[in-house]
Amino acid sequence: MAKQGKKFKAAADQVESQIYSIGEAVLLTKKMAFTKFDESLDLALRLGVDPKRADQNVRGTVVLPHGTGRSVRVLVVAVGEKVREAEAAGADFVGGQDMVEKIQGGWLDFDAVVATPDVMKDMGRLGRVLGPRGLMPNPKAGTVTFDVGKAVRDLKAGKVEFRVDKTGIIHCSVGRLGFEPEKLVANCGALIHAVLRAKPPTSKGRYVRSAYISSTMGPSVRIDVASLETIAA
Repeated sequence: MAKQGKKFKAAADQVESQIYSIGEAVLLTKKMAFTKFDESLDLALRLGVDPKRADQNVRGTVVLPHGTGRSVRVLVVAVGEKVREAEAAGADFVGGQDMVEKIQGGWLDFDAVVATPDVMKDMGRLGRVLGPRGLMPNPKAGTVTFDVGKAVRDLKAGKVEFRVDKTGIIHCSVGRLGFEPEKLVANCGALIHAVLRAKPPTSKGRYVRSAYISSTMGPSVRIDVASLETIAA
């Protein structure tokens, strides 16, 4: 077990053995912050699904109303008029075969990739490089599309992807601790709303079993699921 520092222990001592409303949990997490940098706030949801079943593999995307608090470097791989469309939308890097070759050469100085369907045959050779890093364009995530302008704008505005892991948990960043509490609560609400909409028809019983928020370096705080579902309504 990793050794806990004095500052972490002091923060953890402030978390009582109770379940907090989302508003209370956000305020407590902000109060417990002890680092010198603006930490991310993460929301973790344990779902009542079986990730081994293809029909219960919960995933999707959502544009957080107040963004993620970080700038996203977007690469667009496209040809023809879509290159100009991507540039006009604010893409940081745009190209076609030249970008594929550049990535094969080891370049990974970007945070998200958008590709048009007609270039995916070339992108396929990058699966082993981009896949493990979560950067491979995917139609379900809206990053394989001819509407590259919208895809770029959404990513720049704070679009995040969520996906249940093999233990049945969704873990996603919902902003920075420096955000106003109301903005963090709204971002949490947007994410839980998207997760609720993605509920598989075959999921039985309680869908969202438990929920926690935590900062990058701080302890987790358990949230009342009902309070999350209320702001998501």
